[in-house]
Amino acid sequence: MMISDGFGPASETYARTYFQYINSLPFDHMMPLDTIHVGQSRTRSASSLVTDSAAGATAFSCAMKSYNGAIAVNVDKEPCGTVLESAKLHHNMLTGLVATSRITHATPASFSAHVVDRDMEDQIANQQIGDNPLGRTVDLMLGGGICHFLPNTTDGSCRSDDVDLWNVSTKKYGWKSVFRDRQEFDKLSNSAGVLPLIGLFTSDHMSYEIDRNNDTEPSLLEMSEKALGILKAATADSDNGFFLMIEGSRIDMAAHSNDAPAHLKDIYAYHDTVDMVKKFVDENPGTILISTSDHETGGFTLARQVSSAYPEYLWYPDVISRVKNSTVVLADAIHSLKGASNVEEQRIVAEQVVTEGLGITDATDEEMEFLLSNPSRSALDHFLADMVSIRAQLGWTTHGHSGVDVNLYAYGVDADLLRGSHENTNIGSFIEHFLNLDLNQITERLNKDNASFHISTMTDAQKTVFTDHLDHYHHDESNLIHPSH
Repeated sequence: MMISDGFGPASETYARTYFQYINSLPFDHMMPLDTIHVGQSRTRSASSLVTDSAAGATAFSCAMKSYNGAIAVNVDKEPCGTVLESAKLHHNMLTGLVATSRITHATPASFSAHVVDRDMEDQIANQQIGDNPLGRTVDLMLGGGICHFLPNTTDGSCRSDDVDLWNVSTKKYGWKSVFRDRQEFDKLSNSAGVLPLIGLFTSDHMSYEIDRNNDTEPSLLEMSEKALGILKAATADSDNGFFLMIEGSRIDMAAHSNDAPAHLKDIYAYHDTVDMVKKFVDENPGTILISTSDHETGGFTLARQVSSAYPEYLWYPDVISRVKNSTVVLADAIHSLKGASNVEEQRIVAEQVVTEGLGITDATDEEMEFLLSNPSRSALDHFLADMVSIRAQLGWTTHGHSGVDVNLYAYGVDADLLRGSHENTNIGSFIEHFLNLDLNQITERLNKDNASFHISTMTDAQKTVFTDHLDHYHHDESNLIHPSH
């Protein structure tokens, strides 16, 4: 199950068109996903026309609509059994999660935990290692977000308590391989002996592909290939098989910033991974690959009318090709000097960000004046992104999600059954029937004796501490043009 978070139809067109441009390919060249396009997924949640990632992933994992913010709980805030849990408990399948976000973030969490609010990431981490009514149901986790596994007495922790899940996971729940660096990842053998396994490479989300340091962070392709190798080897002597969820998480976050180049690079990282998984399916009959998005992000458009005159419908891909870093990283560079007494130093850094980071050599006086006016990180991020998009003539309609249908892709055995337009819950139902699962029985076990393990004990102020950050999904009304009343 592959999930391209925030990846809409316009983003696929954008990636394909740019790829054709930089590689001098014909206009009918197709990307890996294009070759397995079977239909659309309708994305609305139970609470809104526009879903968030929590409700979107819960539709896949529980085959059930729920409210925005729900992590594998129903509209009554009761836990619902997931396809991953049923695969593990009913058929003894091995299970895995790979993501470029924090592993406790909404999408991987919705397959492996149950909480009433997606911001309860400490509790999500607890449940993922095995502290829940079902016990441990995940065998492999690769991604970011170690901060939620470290006690608050440790540098790099973002937990609100002093629980050390890094130690608890091995001593109490039997995790064999627990590591946080690239070197340990590279040493992993493709064998059952390394399972269960946790590899978390960053404190927070993993880096955007455009910023990623290959010496310290493996790519989505590398993590997915390693996960498939281990799970295949570990199930070689049985007929049980495995269930693996892979998320291209940061496609979405770049779109929240309206950062077209960072969005593009993470899309390509996802395409590379899809291509590898397609080959795995070819080599392993009886396997199916499903790929879709939880929602579209950014209201992305492949056109931008920049004057009142009749539009020429131009776009300039060379503008995208000159960008070297994400606007989040570049905004940090400028914002780090906020309030500095040396105005000349601020000016030099801002000019370097624009010319070297964005590849823009025609910045206007008004643009530079704004960059030097001590705006917030969020405002800097959005402004830098727009400097690129307006020159490339790419458009965005929101810094949030949109409610459009997203593409559905499938490859392998029974893929034709997914042709057409489907509610997002149908994808979860397909997995349930394909694997002969029983989500209702798991749901009953989770709710036995009026379970309350999934209910929040965090205040809004406590949640804000852990989510009020530019890279995170959050709602900060001070950033809105029209705040709610």
